[in-house]
Amino acid sequence: MLRSFRQVDVFTADAYRGNPVAVVLEADGLTTDEMQRFARWTNLSETTFVLPPTVDEADYRVRIFTPSMELPFAGHPTLGTCHAWRSAGGSPKRDDVGAAIVQQCDAGLIPIRSSADRLAFAAPPLLRSGPVDEELIGHIAAVLGLERADVVDAAWADNGPGWVAVLLADADAVLAVKPGIVDLDIGVVGPYPPGSPQAFEVRAFIPGGGSTVEDPVTGSLNASLAQWLLRTGRAEAPYVASQGTLLDREGRVHVSQDDDGTIWVGGGTVTCISGEVEL
Repeated sequence: MLRSFRQVDVFTADAYRGNPVAVVLEADGLTTDEMQRFARWTNLSETTFVLPPTVDEADYRVRIFTPSMELPFAGHPTLGTCHAWRSAGGSPKRDDVGAAIVQQCDAGLIPIRSSADRLAFAAPPLLRSGPVDEELIGHIAAVLGLERADVVDAAWADNGPGWVAVLLADADAVLAVKPGIVDLDIGVVGPYPPGSPQAFEVRAFIPGGGSTVEDPVTGSLNASLAQWLLRTGRAEAPYVASQGTLLDREGRVHVSQDDDGTIWVGGGTVTCISGEVEL
């Protein structure tokens, strides 16, 4: 049957400069195998499927697939799915001014805020945090083509995908990284000089079946990096991180923090393709 479909560029105000996600709306009746097959066919980093929620608190439910597996949570698919759901006429159950849209996914309920120029999701809690053992730091440095002394700090920053975060001395060092074949999800971050338009440069490297894939702009990684950087006093909210620079993208991730400690990760969203898909 024909189903509404959107392809949304995320973490950008300009189409084709962020990270795209495919969104299938009204995905009721599709099996897991059918969803996975379509995600494999789109060959994007993620494809999502919007379903009715199964809990009263949620406005919609989403399942998130890479070409090879289902994820409990991912950042840019969360914002892109919310954008597509709203563009198709979705509205939150709560009509209070400033009320968050609530997305249900396998990681739980994710509040999403809407402003005039961007969407932002509340960073989910880390599933794994804390220091990385010295042997693994040495391995990570080697696969990134670095010396151990180049790594300022490293920590587990896993909010679903399995990220380990690596801090380098500065943004130039991040942009100079030339990885070999990575065997775990690695996020690399380094600060820009004070007063720069962006506070940090971020890169994300993912195993890709015998090769290394660099993700253009990564919401889940930026969410977990924010928790680490803010907790350790290396960042002050609000700040903006750039990602995708070497991939001819202009990803901009906006991080803010409420008085209660909730961290929000946001960016622009732009519909690039709108239509129907046979599924």
